[in-house]
This record gives sequence, structure tokens and C-alpha cells, in this order.
Amino acid sequence: MKKKLPQIVTIFGLAFILISGTIDLDNLFNYAGQTAPNYITKDNTPTDNQIDDKIATLGRVLFYDKNLSDNNTVACASCHQQAFAFGDPDVTSTGLDGGQTGRHSMRLINSRFSDEEKFFWDERATSLEDQVTKPIQDHVEMGFSGTNGDPDFDDLIVKLSAIDYYQTLFEFAFGDVTITEDRVQKALAQFVRSIQSYDSRFDAGLSQVANVGMPFPNYTAQENEGKQLFLGPPNTGGAGCAGCHRPPEFDIDPNSLNNGVITVAGDPGSTDLTNTRAPTLRDVVNPDTSLNGPLMHDGSLATLLAVIDHYNAIPDDPANTNLDNRLNPPGPGAQELNLTNDQKDALEAFLRTLTGTDVYTNDIWSDPFDAGGNLTLTGSILSTPEEAFGKAINVYPNPVVNDLKIRLTSGIYDVAVYSMRSQLAYQKQINGDDDLNLQSLAKGIYILKVFDRSDNRTYQQKFIKQ
Repeated sequence: MKKKLPQIVTIFGLAFILISGTIDLDNLFNYAGQTAPNYITKDNTPTDNQIDDKIATLGRVLFYDKNLSDNNTVACASCHQQAFAFGDPDVTSTGLDGGQTGRHSMRLINSRFSDEEKFFWDERATSLEDQVTKPIQDHVEMGFSGTNGDPDFDDLIVKLSAIDYYQTLFEFAFGDVTITEDRVQKALAQFVRSIQSYDSRFDAGLSQVANVGMPFPNYTAQENEGKQLFLGPPNTGGAGCAGCHRPPEFDIDPNSLNNGVITVAGDPGSTDLTNTRAPTLRDVVNPDTSLNGPLMHDGSLATLLAVIDHYNAIPDDPANTNLDNRLNPPGPGAQELNLTNDQKDALEAFLRTLTGTDVYTNDIWSDPFDAGGNLTLTGSILSTPEEAFGKAINVYPNPVVNDLKIRLTSGIYDVAVYSMRSQLAYQKQINGDDDLNLQSLAKGIYILKVFDRSDNRTYQQKFIKQ
């Protein structure tokens, strides 16, 4: 089965979904309803953080919001870009004030579909939930470290709590406006787990045969040869790739040790033996066949052929005491596959078939902010139902730019507009129909309260000021 498309809504509602900088809370993307092919069986989603449309929507906003960095210049998406399978085309990523990350930013695609529950190249995060806030708390990356004069995560919570759309989104997702690190982790992890790619030529081929070892009818002879080399162990003439990168998910075996690349990004004279995790091999290249960034934790390999050459002859380095045993056969020296040039080309051709197309352009994973960094929320959820007002009332438009129109029967009413932090922003006494000139109000979400003096009842409604 292929992934379901976002829920079909009215033309009017769909237009709101697709407008840059706008999220319609009545018509959310269908994150929870996505399905993977039936041959995909690995899933590291914890039971207490199953994907929910509301929480994943909040996660999408958090993922793209530069407010999560100390100086408002870096978002999660700065280093994990949709156009590159949520990876980075640069060797290392740029953080605050031009600082560089210590490792290449790993592609996040299909992070959910792996037996490996630990994250980062060195597996220092115990789960995806643990991983997603560590870059925020890094001095170089996003700056809420609480060290070196940085603010800490509690300061970030205060910062986010003052942003109107987070007051609405956290209440929408969790039932109240409280922001905690646990909630930020859950939301970001849900969005990242929703990012999936299963529309590759490999998937099309596997759907036509009984098992992955059979020739795929949609493959060339070279691609089928490359697939067999990938699957076959070295002692049978294969390359042994599937021993660590297990199809059909092509995730990394959790028990893998390092692969013989032990240098440090930007410092080839230094050694690091701790890098034992890797992303899926799916979408290593773009649909246009270019790489989605350099390969390995240090970004030292710039082509697929360079990767194949590395595994064809693993460097024999006595200092590498953490080399995976599958790359270190008995006897002197490390792995020597002795692949021919034709076999290398076949392996490369096969790896290129693992790339999909949808994930690079699908709005479900796109930036919700407009070009100016603004976000508008719309939907009936922003309107509070009439509370024992006892009279017909019509308030429009919502969102409003200048004049908010109130239409109701004659009487004396006290009208007040409050910010989401309960600060009085506007007040007026009216008698029946009237217009409120709100041009001077800052953009944001407000609460309108209309008090009926005749029976001491109050009507209230949330609205957006654009």
C-alpha cells in the first residue's frame, strides 16, 4: 500500500492549507493516517508518542521556527532541508554566528523505520525524543545550552510562551497552553517520524515479485546485478552491504560498530572511533541523481563510487579498535572485496534506485512560515462557542485587518479585546451593531469579550489580527 494523501477537504479549506504562512486548524494534514508498504515492518515509535495530527502539526511549526535558536537565525530545518531528504548539502552545518557542527548533519528521512532506537552518529541520544532537543541545547548549533553565557531551555520556554501562535498550538495539541521540554520533544519527534519515502523504483520493483532476492522487472540488468551484489555476503561473491544496511528499510543494524571512517570533520589528523550509527540508505541521492550532501559522519566522501571504494578495501588501521567485525574478516588486514569496475558501477546503479520523489515537494513536510517568517492560524477552533449569551451575534471577518464588525440586537454592551496574555488591548461601549477599528493592534491572536449589561452575560470569541 502506498501512503495516503492528505485528507480531502473543501476547495476553500484546501486553499487555506496550501497558502504559504497559513495553517488551517480545521483541515490538518493527515500525519497519523500515513501508511508504509506492508513489507516495511520496523518501527521505533514508542507507545506513548504515537503520531497525532495536532501534535505533528505543532512539530512541523517547531521544526521550521528560527525562534528556537537564541538569535532567531537557525531552525532544525536549517540543517535538515526538505530539498536534500532532510539533510544538508554542506560537509558540516552552520549554527549560531557562523559556528560549525562537529559532524555532517544526518538525513532524517525514514527515521521511524529502523530497529535502531538511538540517534546521532555516536548514538548518544537514547531515542528520537531525546535527540530532537539536543541541537537546541548546543552552544554552537542553536544556543540554549545554559553554558558559556547562553540562556537555557527554561529561557526558551519563556520565549515561546510569549508567541501567540504557540499559545494556540500547544492548547490545540495538548489541551492547555503549558510548554515543557517533554511536549516539545514529543511534537518534534512526531513530525520527524512522519517524514517517509516509499515511492522509489525499488518499491515499484519489490511490489511485482515475491521477495527482494528475485530480479526486478523494472530494473536494468546492471541494477539487478547491483542488487544481488548488495544482498550477497562477501564469501559468496557479494559485497555484504545488507549485513549492516538491511533491506527493505535499509536501516542500520543496531549492533554495528564503526565502518573504518574514523577521522573528524574538518580535522583529518584527529581520530574518532565512536561513530556507529548511520541513516537509511534510501534517498542518498536526489531525484535529479545528485547526492543529498556528502557522505559519512565527517562528510569526507563526495561520491557513491568513493563509498564503494572505501568498502572494497577497508583501511587496515591498528588504531581502530572499534571496527565492525563484518568488515574485519579473520586473518591479516581488513576487508578486501576485490570488486571489478563493472561491479562497482552496478552497485552504484542499484543504490540510485532507492530514491523517491514525493518527499522532496510534499506540502505535508514543507515550511509553514511565509517568506517573512510569519505564520497565521485559521479555523473554527479559534472561535469560542457562545456562552449563555441569549442573543444572536455575528462577528466578522476573522482574520481581520482593520475593522471588526459586530452585529447583534439593540442594547448596551461593553466590548473589550484582550491579548492571549490577558492584557487589555481595546475597549468600547456599543449599542447594537457596530464596527471596531483595530488597525493599531499588532498582528496576533486576541480574545473579544462582549458583555450584555441587561442580563450580565458575556460572549467571547478568539480572532486573528493580520
